[in-house]
Amino acid sequence: MSKRVLIVDDDPAQRRILEETVKRLGFETKTCGSGEQAIQILEAAERDPIALVILDLMMPGVDGMGVLARVADQPGMPPIIVQTAHGSIETAINAMRAGAVDFVIKPASPERLDVSIKSALKIEALAGEIVRIKKKADGTLTFNDLVMRGEAMKRVITLGRRAAASNIPVLIEGESGVGKELIARAIQGESERSGRPFITVNCGAIPENLVESILFGHEKGSFTGAVDKRIGKFQEADGGTLFLDEIGELPLDAQVKLLRALQEGEIDPVGSKKPVKVNFRLISATNRDMIQQVKDGAFREDLYYRLNVFPIFVPPLRERIDDVPELARHFAARFAAEEGKRISGFDDSSMRMLQLYSWPGNVRQLENAVFRAVVLCDRPELTVAEFPQIAAHVDGFSAEIPAAPTVLQKPSAYTGPALLGAENTVPKTVEMRSMGSPSTLGIPAVAEDGEIRSLEAMEADMIRLALGRYRGHMTEVAKRLNIGRSTLYRKMQEYGLETRPN
Repeated sequence: MSKRVLIVDDDPAQRRILEETVKRLGFETKTCGSGEQAIQILEAAERDPIALVILDLMMPGVDGMGVLARVADQPGMPPIIVQTAHGSIETAINAMRAGAVDFVIKPASPERLDVSIKSALKIEALAGEIVRIKKKADGTLTFNDLVMRGEAMKRVITLGRRAAASNIPVLIEGESGVGKELIARAIQGESERSGRPFITVNCGAIPENLVESILFGHEKGSFTGAVDKRIGKFQEADGGTLFLDEIGELPLDAQVKLLRALQEGEIDPVGSKKPVKVNFRLISATNRDMIQQVKDGAFREDLYYRLNVFPIFVPPLRERIDDVPELARHFAARFAAEEGKRISGFDDSSMRMLQLYSWPGNVRQLENAVFRAVVLCDRPELTVAEFPQIAAHVDGFSAEIPAAPTVLQKPSAYTGPALLGAENTVPKTVEMRSMGSPSTLGIPAVAEDGEIRSLEAMEADMIRLALGRYRGHMTEVAKRLNIGRSTLYRKMQEYGLETRPN
């Protein structure tokens, strides 16, 4: 579904022209003719679909500056682009100070509007990501911060918010990569424990002999190697939330202690002479069939029913394809910023392909696919060509995967005596060819006068070759040459090579 742009202008003719222009740019539109109507729409409970506002400054009644003063500082408001026929610098500065992200002078050209809208949406996406990262660190992440707008996730959000209103144990079920930890963090963020510790434990990644020590802590000298007292994860989560991921991997011995902690609100650190009271909220998660685990004797039945008081099932991404466009744009904006790329989004074909794919690896696979695509992309938009592995599994789409270069001539080391004419036994060029291509990528080892070239000259050629092959992506060039980025930049300066834009 395309993003929706709210157009606010008191002139019906200008409003219609702007509406048609925005639609041609690929966005849905909603229009209104006054500042009062704009405020009502933006402050209404159903304002979520509005992704951006184009606001006329000069209107009767509540003008554009009045709208900005009313809504710009409210949380969750979309970015606002102002338009005015009075293109003074003072007007633009006042609007930007009041909260607008950009301004255009009427009548704005389609090209100018396109740039302004895409830039504003990109800034909003990055700002949202920064807010999410901060809230995640502070333990205040909420369901409004998560990228999930499809119908399939509405039940998850409803159940999560009800769980947040109490201290009931929650079991989050779902396939690997669907975002179970984010759901757990949102439950805490909307509960009375918001801002308190959120301690994550991956039960499948703890060595079996250390499970009790890590979860419940130990006293100094309680076993060989216990040189200091250790506070366990339950005590770290005191007053906050303990998230036990992959709970089905927990050993049976530790399951007994976990059951006691849930029932009595206290734990027994290894080697301790008395129990320790703890106040925590427990949220568990699993990608396994827990009923089958109980039948197989791998999980205690009494503990299962103690954990499964309030189950929440997170559907896989293939059952909530409506979330794919928003998630993909979110990841693309984030990774483009991290990689220093100017990528505005996806073309229609690539987005259609992403929505037709089944995503067996769920959101995590989509995130990694977009990351790879951003690294490969050297265009303003991501296309099918940047998703060759996905295109290979979707009917009607195809993308060529560049063949890896292979060494066709690999000289063996010369171990014989130093004889006259031995120079004929070694190649004059370190020769590499692309699969199926007669063209040669080579670095000459011998100069035109027949003399061996210096290592510095060959090294400079090698850097030139890597810069061209990896499109000037400095991180990848340094990695392939097995040197640090600072060393790469220093050598480029020494050899007079210009830095290519990433």
